Amino acid sequence: MTWIIMNRITAVIPARGGSKGVPGKNIKNLNGFPLIAYSIVACKLCDQIDRVVVSTDSKEIADVAKYYGADVPFMRPSKYAQDNSKDYDVLKHFFDLIDVEEVAYMRPTTPLRNPNQLSEHINFFFHNREKMSGLRSMHELPEPPYKVFKIENGLCKGFFKDYKGIKDYTNLPRQTFPKGYQPNGYIDICKREQVYSSESAFGTKIMPAITENVTEVDMEYEFKLLEFQLSLNGSPLLETLQRQF
Repeated sequence: MTWIIMNRITAVIPARGGSKGVPGKNIKNLNGFPLIAYSIVACKLCDQIDRVVVSTDSKEIADVAKYYGADVPFMRPSKYAQDNSKDYDVLKHFFDLIDVEEVAYMRPTTPLRNPNQLSEHINFFFHNREKMSGLRSMHELPEPPYKVFKIENGLCKGFFKDYKGIKDYTNLPRQTFPKGYQPNGYIDICKREQVYSSESAFGTKIMPAITENVTEVDMEYEFKLLEFQLSLNGSPLLETLQRQF
């Protein structure tokens, strides 16, 4: 798809210091470089991103982010860097301090991105800006949500009451159901007016940015998976890091 006008946007990478699943996750080593460096470089290589800001409560993360080329114009207050802090809290604090109308929200836990695909998603956002309250990246789930169980009192139960009146819907073929999509942090785009008008990060008219299936890092084993993917497929981000740092 060809876009006539090149639209540019600021990116913010939210990276708090108090990760519980993997301590120090955002600056943990991944093939010789801290995790957050991959997101910074992806933004730097994207023509549509004109500034990379890191929002953190950690001086150590701030120092690492600056070394790899990001701006850290403020420190995030600890009250917005808790386990239960919401995207809205981070974004409201960002918009209070940075005068932009929209921002690309780039979670460091999704490190392997294609800068050209980022450009496509950003241009899609600007081309359809008035039709949406926000943009969220996602990939297709291998199984639709109707095929997933929860466990209550030791018994398996579906998450839904029924499907089109069918109670035993979990035994239906997966092709019966609509596809499900999982947000993956590849790129989300938030609007200032949305954050201020509704106290919501993305609102209710969210448009999708469909990506390939990507690995997000929340557990130690996922670092091993990413290392394997890098050894198998390489990455222009890793090549840039090796060349420049």
